[in-house]
Amino acid sequence: MKFLVHDNLDAMAAILRAPLPERPDLLREMLEPIRAIIPFPGDIVDIHQQGGGFRVDAEDPRYLPAVERLVSIDLKGRIEKELERASAGLSHLKQPDLVRVMFVLGNPDNDHLMTTARGYYGMGGTPGWLYLLAWPTDENVERIAHCAVHELHHQIRYHNVEWNPATVTVGEHIVAEGLAEAFVRELSGPQAMGPWSAMVSGEPLEDAYRKIMADIDLQGMQNTPAYVLGDTATAKFGGEPRGIPDMAGYAVGLRLVEAHLAATGMSAAESSGLPAAEILRASR
Repeated sequence: MKFLVHDNLDAMAAILRAPLPERPDLLREMLEPIRAIIPFPGDIVDIHQQGGGFRVDAEDPRYLPAVERLVSIDLKGRIEKELERASAGLSHLKQPDLVRVMFVLGNPDNDHLMTTARGYYGMGGTPGWLYLLAWPTDENVERIAHCAVHELHHQIRYHNVEWNPATVTVGEHIVAEGLAEAFVRELSGPQAMGPWSAMVSGEPLEDAYRKIMADIDLQGMQNTPAYVLGDTATAKFGGEPRGIPDMAGYAVGLRLVEAHLAATGMSAAESSGLPAAEILRASR
């Protein structure tokens, strides 16, 4: 497998140094490679900003130092290194020939990004592409490259396990997130994991577990994200909230995967190509 990590840090620095009226067109040019894979209609600048990306309609003195911070830690090189390690760790599975990576700076004033997502997130659902967005903080700056590994895990898993948007189940989506986090931990330690699987605990987690397990066989991509991302994100994107705390699906997914690993003695890497039904059987 080969990786192409777009060098967006220099491009974003150039955008942020340009006169304000020129920035939207420069951002459109930077994002052009991914426009064809974005399912939402409209101007990609609007989609970018609605998704928590940095603004191009107002000056913000925080933006350029944030980009420079990411340059100073060689974020591009870190992403490449971690993806290579992850690919090697999953070498027993079928893998795509090429994966391209697009990193974009976030907006520190976006409440959903900073509160619910803890400042960063990734998307790996489109074959051949990983999309990463982050506002670097002391908590997350060392984890951004590991988020790329989480998303790559999805890419590789679905070269080996079918993902059909019409028939995918809550169980498959939940297990996929738990497996990706377990693999990140196995590859790089617990400090590399995202914060999402630890955001809900106690009785709220137990309640979420009961609700998710009750609907574990519910089908359809239009339904499954509500059980993974929770009510805030579901309402934000026009879905039907299911009474799930924010990001609780990550914790439930990790719990199910850990039960499978304990029952079978398998590693997360060894389990990454298994159908969700097999993992759920062992977890119970």
